[in-house]
Amino acid sequence: QVQVVESGGGLVQPGGSLRLSCAASGSIFSLNSMGWYRQAPGKERELVAVITRRSVTNYADSVKGRFTISRDNNKNTVYLQMNSLKPEDTAVYFCNVDLYHDDYWGQGTQVTVSS
Repeated sequence: QVQVVESGGGLVQPGGSLRLSCAASGSIFSLNSMGWYRQAPGKERELVAVITRRSVTNYADSVKGRFTISRDNNKNTVYLQMNSLKPEDTAVYFCNVDLYHDDYWGQGTQVTVSS
């Protein structure tokens, strides 16, 4: 079994910052890519950012220059530093971890950007 737990969401004003964390634990022999997705009310889940085991990154155009994804392979943890947040960033943010043979999702953490 693999557990994926996100943390760090909350309420922030426009222009503010938040840092999300996601830790994977359990029967993990090797992690491939780790990523963040988000889903706003009434919309489909979309990719925010992904990072490979060798730290190659890819971002959605809407967050480039504002968000930074990073990972700690020793801790099986991925982070998402979110700066210059906008109201349109409001969503539930989900972590996804790819173990080559399967992938797992966290339960999600709410991010609300509002004044």
